[in-house]
Amino acid sequence: MDRIDFRSDTVTWPTPAMRQAMTDAPLGDDVYGEDPSINALEAEAAERLGKEAGLFVASGTMGNLAAILAHTGRGHEALVAADGHVMQWEAGAIATLGGVVPRALGTDADGKMDLGQLERSVCVDDPHLPRTRLVLLENTFGSRDGVPIEPDYFDGVRSFADRHQLSVHLDGARLFNAAAALGVPVTTLTRSVDSVSFCLSKGLCAPVGSVLCGDGAFIHEARRQRKALGGGMRQAGLLAAAGRVALAEMTERLTEDHRRARLLADGLAGIDGIVIKPERVRTNIVMFGLAAGAPLGRDALIERVAEESGILFGPEGDGFRAVTHYWLTDEHVDRLVAGIAACLR
Repeated sequence: MDRIDFRSDTVTWPTPAMRQAMTDAPLGDDVYGEDPSINALEAEAAERLGKEAGLFVASGTMGNLAAILAHTGRGHEALVAADGHVMQWEAGAIATLGGVVPRALGTDADGKMDLGQLERSVCVDDPHLPRTRLVLLENTFGSRDGVPIEPDYFDGVRSFADRHQLSVHLDGARLFNAAAALGVPVTTLTRSVDSVSFCLSKGLCAPVGSVLCGDGAFIHEARRQRKALGGGMRQAGLLAAAGRVALAEMTERLTEDHRRARLLADGLAGIDGIVIKPERVRTNIVMFGLAAGAPLGRDALIERVAEESGILFGPEGDGFRAVTHYWLTDEHVDRLVAGIAACLR
């Protein structure tokens, strides 16, 4: 990459191996089901996640919305975390495009909705009320320090959903980060959900795309919804080829990103004026803030570090977020810590 960029793992460029795979990829028309690179990616992703079938989509947002539309109908209700990605960062599409009523529930420090509250939130069969049909989950939970959520929680949600005949969809944008942090196979985190999407273009470093996985009937319906959303791409095997490299080569190195994130957190903890809880950093996301009386405000600090050190990181609420990824090194971490410390002296 041509700059040191901690703003997100979405800024990653494809690796040299991905660029070569894109050059060599066999192609066809995916809308006709004839792109061999797309078909291979979908099958490989489904196998990795323990599901029957997969569907390549342009983004995680498209994957989540296609899943919601496939699981529900207009006027149905979905139970969702109030601070989850679907509620906060997907343009309200669940309601505006899906006609689905979101019931936003609070979460604990790790992003988990309380199982008792979920039970109490299911609508009774009453013509005045929407029909509750879906539970939306997230792992890792982005707005909670990227914390990985343990499989036992998903098993509990599964039991609750089965009692009420509800479907469960998992926004697993950084699902492989969660599995790496917890030291479990990714299938341990997907066994209790009906569908799951994960991003190829974040920590896995591919340039574009996500994959939505579930059983065959679900993916058949999701493919129809993808078409309605404008996601029927043609020779998209160019993108799928990079995604196949991401699955084969990038999922096993995510612990390196996690180690660097903790290195960054420990370094920031030693700077006067920075507030951070290093123990919360378990994946590749580092969230931190300014102490009262710091000599610079949030936006001024971001701008000053960029000007003086050429390093980018971003805002998150009243504080900051820095995300480690393939293109960042230990030296880059040290330079960011030194740059922030110099600006706060």
